[in-house]
Amino acid sequence: MLEHDVLVVGAGLAGMQAALHAARQGASVAILTKVHPVRSHSNAAQGGINAAMEDDDPWEDHAYDTVKGSDFLGDQDAIEVLCSEAPETIIELEHMGVIFNRGSRGQIDLRAFGGQARKRTCYIADITGQVLLHVIYEQLMKAGTQVYEEWFVTSLVRQNDAICGVVALDLRTGALELIKAKAVILCTGGSGRVYEPSSNALICTGDGYAQAYRAGAPLMDMEMVQYHPTTLPSNGALMTEGARGEGAYLVNAKGERFMERYAPNMMELASRDVVSRAEQTEINEGRDIDGCVLLDVRHLDRNTILQKLSQIRELGLEYEGVDIVEEPCPVRPGMHYMMGGIKTDIQGATFVKGLYSAGEAACVSVHGGNRLGANSLLDTLVFGKRAGMSAVEYARGITDPNVPESRVEEDREHIGGILSRSADDGERAAALRLTMGQTMHEHVGVFRDHAGLTQAQNIIATLKERYQHVGIDDKGSVFNTDLLFALEVGLMLDVAEAIVAGALFRTESRGAQFRTDYPDRNDDDWLKHTLVYQGDGGPRLETLPVTITQWQPARRTY
Repeated sequence: MLEHDVLVVGAGLAGMQAALHAARQGASVAILTKVHPVRSHSNAAQGGINAAMEDDDPWEDHAYDTVKGSDFLGDQDAIEVLCSEAPETIIELEHMGVIFNRGSRGQIDLRAFGGQARKRTCYIADITGQVLLHVIYEQLMKAGTQVYEEWFVTSLVRQNDAICGVVALDLRTGALELIKAKAVILCTGGSGRVYEPSSNALICTGDGYAQAYRAGAPLMDMEMVQYHPTTLPSNGALMTEGARGEGAYLVNAKGERFMERYAPNMMELASRDVVSRAEQTEINEGRDIDGCVLLDVRHLDRNTILQKLSQIRELGLEYEGVDIVEEPCPVRPGMHYMMGGIKTDIQGATFVKGLYSAGEAACVSVHGGNRLGANSLLDTLVFGKRAGMSAVEYARGITDPNVPESRVEEDREHIGGILSRSADDGERAAALRLTMGQTMHEHVGVFRDHAGLTQAQNIIATLKERYQHVGIDDKGSVFNTDLLFALEVGLMLDVAEAIVAGALFRTESRGAQFRTDYPDRNDDDWLKHTLVYQGDGGPRLETLPVTITQWQPARRTY
């Protein structure tokens, strides 16, 4: 049996930050990850990280833009923490060795991002996440942190109403192991692949959401699913908001900068939900080009594109055959980010003792109904640090849990059942996953209504029944990715169930939740969070008040 004070599940920026700061407290810390740490999805964050770095830009202004961007669903105490700690987070990154782009006077350069009244996005070209990930991984290597690389958590271990470890599959050997921990921090990222298509990597399967859900922790605001305005039609790859921050235009088939009709003040730099709905409206009303609008950067200086937007130029060339220096690139709204997640407080603690979470897996809630671009990296670092330190403090007060090895048997039986069935005789995980993803995109996307959500709910319920008969072709034990994918699909179906339940429950339009049958925001009835628990007969829904400290809800315009 393996044992640690704190076990961090997931090795993206939130997980690395949590592990690093937990280790600095002198605790026995380990990271468990299903991929090598620097292959985590934080790699995909292109545009930058927000912070009020200028003397004439108080952090309160950043906080207000975040509150407004959230459509007033974000908890303002958490947003105050996020924005007030942002500048020192940037300085800490610099001290670790992150080299941000510089302005003409040598200061950290700032670019504009959507939904913000001024420039406050620090960046490294359009590979910001990748650079941060590698630098913090170097710090973990320096600290000698234990990493269980290419392991997969099959379940959380709960005993005496507290989490005291995990059951995990070593993908390299096929061995199922019990890992004891006084505290577990879930930093497993988002669940983009519950949708098809998505800008997310194939590893973003919502594992942590489902594991927490099954262990009794509530998921909050799961209906708040962000569609990014600029993804490629061929594969859903992201074209960074940094392009619009540098001055890119969005145009329709008539060559119109159509954002004039939807957000006349901020145009292409309105919040993501506003821009995505505008694009989808243009597409639905026939002012599209093969289901897309165009991202046009041709008027920008060539050197600006090559120096600050080089990665998306490569993406356009490789996947669409378009050189953005010479011609506009087709884009469309694509599923990108989960604002909802495992409910935590500002220290990363969930409603279940011993269980913590940070990053996209968690819902603090700093993003509310709509996340501002470049606030996600900040979220991972600010609350990853807090979760790591809080988990250590909790672990110091816990005696060694007595967890029997027999706890593994239930998961071993489940895996054995999958291995015993042939994919030809049973259900194929890939078929279930595709149907789920297409259903979510069609009925729980940019626009929603009761009929579509009810249809999605029925389809997901049917898929969950069919999943009981899933089988696989590979019966081996070493790197059995067939088995891994089947396990992931089971977790993804739980996440899909929670998203649909929340979307049906919230009978209003706010942020990313736009109900065509309830098109208005309703602060009288819905200035509150949705909580979904796993119940015996399906999801159980509750609500929680939004925390308001400084800023009263107002009409949101751009």
